[in-house]
Amino acid sequence: MRFVIVTGISGAGKNTVLKMLEDAEYFCVDNLPIQLIPKMAQIAVVESRNISKVALGVDIRSGDGLKNLTEILEQIDDMQFDYEILFLECATEVLIKRYKETRHTHPLAGKGRVEEAIEEERRRTKFLKERSKYIIDTSQLLVRDLKTQIDKIFVDNDQFDNFYLTILSFGFKYGVPVDSDLVFDVRFLPNPYYIPELRPKSGRDKEVYDYVMASREARIFLDKLEDMLDFLIPNYIVEGKNQLVVSIGCTGGKHRSVTLANAITKRMAGRKFGMKVEHRDVEKG
Repeated sequence: MRFVIVTGISGAGKNTVLKMLEDAEYFCVDNLPIQLIPKMAQIAVVESRNISKVALGVDIRSGDGLKNLTEILEQIDDMQFDYEILFLECATEVLIKRYKETRHTHPLAGKGRVEEAIEEERRRTKFLKERSKYIIDTSQLLVRDLKTQIDKIFVDNDQFDNFYLTILSFGFKYGVPVDSDLVFDVRFLPNPYYIPELRPKSGRDKEVYDYVMASREARIFLDKLEDMLDFLIPNYIVEGKNQLVVSIGCTGGKHRSVTLANAITKRMAGRKFGMKVEHRDVEKG
């Protein structure tokens, strides 16, 4: 029996995750009254032979009942039922944008500001986040990336670290990505833009990739970047950071930055954390 409690900040994707788990043949129940969770666990584990995977959605809508969840979880511990908590996190600015786009109302907002409601929710759910086995930050995740993470944990039963790495290429002429944690400037590398036959191509094309990586400086930069990330990421994880956005920029975001972003992504593949590569400006200019 696998018993999963899906929770987190409102707007971070709990309903989406429950639908993914339902598609993966989990028996899903959303917003079950807190007091009924032990009974649900007992029914699922002891009294039902046909249910092997259960997912419960719990969030701030439980109101004052959420205060009793610690006691409820202790009851489940006393019953010796194994359970896992998945906590979905998201940056405040991203949540505000989602609420504006969907025109949904935050459960705690009332007539007040959404930002204040989100921070109050973070305060009330802090104890849940601290007890969670899995924490996924959906701020930068597309739905397909989130599904990959959910399948990895709850379908494929792979080892999971609460960390997600995004490699992002960009062009300085269009501005530095505001969500960057680390920014690297590769404008010192030979520029394919000045080679007529390479100008219309991008770092996704082998000809451009080979041209950039033929540079000794590009290979040294790649070695040093990989070494630095291998040093930083475990320390970030210990510190509690669960995502990192590494931005690599050149002038237009089409040739050198795309090449190096793809190259470091290949180098970092196979680590035990989730990762993806994005090219913000590759189609511009």
